[in-house]
Amino acid sequence: MARQTLLDIARLNGHDRVVGLIEENLTYAPELNVIPARTIRGTSYKITTRSSYPGVSFRNANEGGTPTKSTFTSKLVECYILNAVIQCDKAVADAYEDGASAWQMIEADGVMRQGLIEIGKQVFQGTSTDAKGFPGLQEIHTALNTGIVVDAGGSSAGTGSSVYAVKYGAQGVQMIFGSDTTFQLGDFTTQQITSDSGSTYFDAYVSSLTSWVGMQVGNPNAVGRIKDLTEDSGTGLTDTVIAKLLEKFPVGYMPDALFMTRRSARQLQVSRSVVINAGPTGGNAVGSISNIAPMPTEAFGIPIIVTDSITDTETLS
Repeated sequence: MARQTLLDIARLNGHDRVVGLIEENLTYAPELNVIPARTIRGTSYKITTRSSYPGVSFRNANEGGTPTKSTFTSKLVECYILNAVIQCDKAVADAYEDGASAWQMIEADGVMRQGLIEIGKQVFQGTSTDAKGFPGLQEIHTALNTGIVVDAGGSSAGTGSSVYAVKYGAQGVQMIFGSDTTFQLGDFTTQQITSDSGSTYFDAYVSSLTSWVGMQVGNPNAVGRIKDLTEDSGTGLTDTVIAKLLEKFPVGYMPDALFMTRRSARQLQVSRSVVINAGPTGGNAVGSISNIAPMPTEAFGIPIIVTDSITDTETLS
């Protein structure tokens, strides 16, 4: 079991407390900053989606019509428990120059950050990331089998990636937090816990972070996917591939965002870069910085969200 050490305290005590804790190599979950969320009182609820509309047609005078009706499908949206236990050796925390409470919050902040990262991965990778969590966009999209998919044609095993086109909202994709709250951080209490060896005990400050979290995809037209993007020749992300995906969305369902990896964003950037050939006496050298397109932030007016929650090591399908 990982424990905080006096060395951890010493490292923090030796730095400007106004600057605070500077963390390196952080992985964030930017999707949670843009996908809308709501809380519910319980931990699950049913939604009803219209799967077909009533028939409507023209008719001649004095000619009857056949009455028809909409058809509906019900499904259950569930929240799943996300939990982390926070333990701080009391002696170590008390040695922190800003006090035990400040050290507790440093640990709680780290747990919260990692909790967001785990939720972000679950959004896309679903139960392949954690079988006890909610289904992700990849498996939901596959199960819906809507045809809003483009195969980029990559062939190198284990190097695949996806781009997801997502429509937000109650009729689209939104995050769900149960028990009428998002995250609950319990009070720190002093408890006696076992050491790593299991044969001795020490006092620790103990708390836990808990959340009931799930994701709703209210409409099959709310998610599109470009799959099997790799580094193989001709199988990277381009505007042409994105256009092929957008073509498959029905009118009125234009996505609100395109989620992709840093590799896919770089591939799109390279595809937008130009080679200027002005002859032997002028122009920029091929590959000079002025010829390279800026890092993409949108495609066809749709914002691009780069995230580490999607991987470049997907199994090709």
